[in-house]
Amino acid sequence: MLQALREKTSGLIAKILLGLIVITFSFFGIESYFVTQTDDFVAKVGDKKISQQDFRTRFDEFRQQQLQQANGAINASFFEQPAIKRRILDQMIDEQVILQANERLGVVIPADRLRSEILKIPAFLTDGKFDENLYRARLAAIGKTPVGFSNQVAEEIASRELPVEIAASAFVTDNQVDDYLRLRGQTRDFSYLNLAKPASPDSAVSDAEVKTFYDAHTQEFMNPEQVALEYLEIDGKSLDVQLVADEATLKDRYEKEKTRFVSSEQRLASHILVKIPGKGGPDEQKTALASAEAIVKSIREGKDFSELAQKDSADLGSKALGGDLGWIEKGMTDPAFENALYALEKDKVSDPVLSPEGYHVILVRDIRPGTTRSFEEVRSELAKEYSDTERERVFNEKSGRLIDMTYEDSTSLEPAARELGLTVQKTGLFSRSGGEGIASNPAVLSAAFSDSVLAQGNNSEKIELGPDHLVVVRVAEHKAATAKPMNEVAGEIRQRIIAERASKLAKDQADALFARLGKGESLKSLADELKLEVQHAHGTGRDAVNLDSALVTAAFAMPRPIADQPQSKLVDLGGDQFALLSLEVVADADPTSVDAKTREAAKTTLMQSQASSAARDFVAALRSAVEIKVVEDRM
Repeated sequence: MLQALREKTSGLIAKILLGLIVITFSFFGIESYFVTQTDDFVAKVGDKKISQQDFRTRFDEFRQQQLQQANGAINASFFEQPAIKRRILDQMIDEQVILQANERLGVVIPADRLRSEILKIPAFLTDGKFDENLYRARLAAIGKTPVGFSNQVAEEIASRELPVEIAASAFVTDNQVDDYLRLRGQTRDFSYLNLAKPASPDSAVSDAEVKTFYDAHTQEFMNPEQVALEYLEIDGKSLDVQLVADEATLKDRYEKEKTRFVSSEQRLASHILVKIPGKGGPDEQKTALASAEAIVKSIREGKDFSELAQKDSADLGSKALGGDLGWIEKGMTDPAFENALYALEKDKVSDPVLSPEGYHVILVRDIRPGTTRSFEEVRSELAKEYSDTERERVFNEKSGRLIDMTYEDSTSLEPAARELGLTVQKTGLFSRSGGEGIASNPAVLSAAFSDSVLAQGNNSEKIELGPDHLVVVRVAEHKAATAKPMNEVAGEIRQRIIAERASKLAKDQADALFARLGKGESLKSLADELKLEVQHAHGTGRDAVNLDSALVTAAFAMPRPIADQPQSKLVDLGGDQFALLSLEVVADADPTSVDAKTREAAKTTLMQSQASSAARDFVAALRSAVEIKVVEDRM
């Protein structure tokens, strides 16, 4: 049998098949047959993916911001709503479509503006002034480089740039202001009749009625589901950290981070960008190159660089600034651009430089040479920095290890507790409404009753209780919700049945009276029959405070009377109280009667509304032009 198999696999066909297999492995690698390729994106905007990690990071930031603003007084279930999660994801999608539009349009954030934004960030200020050493130390503590952080800030600014410009283009006409003033100052005359509650309903409730109600509403009479948690906690304030460094430690830090004290050479640059038209073919590249060469020639013949940039540059971000890019250091730009920039002398203009954006004409306006500060010069800064950041560094190091370990082994907290010298703590049983200690924190409640922690039995992700303070939790005990015995809630059920009867009586009476009003009876005749008094409201504005707000809202939602025939409406005042309302007169305000200051304020209000609407419409148009895929169950 083996011989027959050998003969069948040694022919020409077998060799061809073997060749195809070898070619396949050479292109894709044999490991691709054994490693499962899985997508973990929450959304895909064109070719750009928004990962689950990016989404979770943004959602955690949103959660912490909301909890801080509300001093923790937000129910955990709020953050579990799909609509809330989708709102955050939509913001991220909006940002991505804007960034992609920026790339197509050549929008670039000038280096000076980027630097200005970073200089204002409170976390990097000492006594109100930017502290470069603190800046680099804080970035190092969170694992970011200055270049990476600059790119992040640039993206945040860029995501706002186009919508702000679109909003700034909004305008309103005098006619629109007139219409707005007419409506805003409009008054309405109406009459209304507050209906008295009907007589108390029958208060006798049979046991059978109680049983029927209980069976239909059992889920409303439940002992709540409860959990008890075990958790690991790291609080930066309670960490045992040596905050005063000895000389050897400072020198060691200086040597390890010496590059931080090297001020690299910087160049004050301007540029003119010439885009390559069409699809960027050879002929189109030649056309763009010829245009760039003509610009270089003009500058070298004495033409003003700034004027040519404002006239000819395709870079919308720097064009209005005469091509100014601010101070640039190595690592901030495209390699080809950087090489040309650093090859130039001061006040010299480059030949055209090709980059993915097109051809650049570069001018070096000034040069700052690089310097290296000695250990003696920076010793006091290192000591202060050590004191300021050591607790943060230790916290980040320890919390990072905690997160890694509780993720790697999601079934227990014990391994992480042993390695990090922590104690596994426990809470008492609590429901979704919260408990004591960490169980009162909305973020903890949200995690405790989440599918991953409660149903799947995993450790939670990190939960931030405050600055440099986090916990990781898991469920130690779970008690399912149980129905309360009927005899325990029978009294409450009887009260609810009586209340429902009263509510139905009041609504039925109000509907019957409103129907009679619709058939031609007057409000006065109904009032006389009921021994009630019709109330009148004359010249009532939208902001009337001496009337029930439900009446005012209803009156301004009604259409104008036709041919002097009043419009009628049944108004629910809440608490089984109703009113019959008859709208008689609608009077628009006179826009010419307001003073100039009031008119200008109205115009500003309209402008803001128009600007907001224009920005939203712009983003909506960008979204409609790109393929967007959202995976709801990964949020």
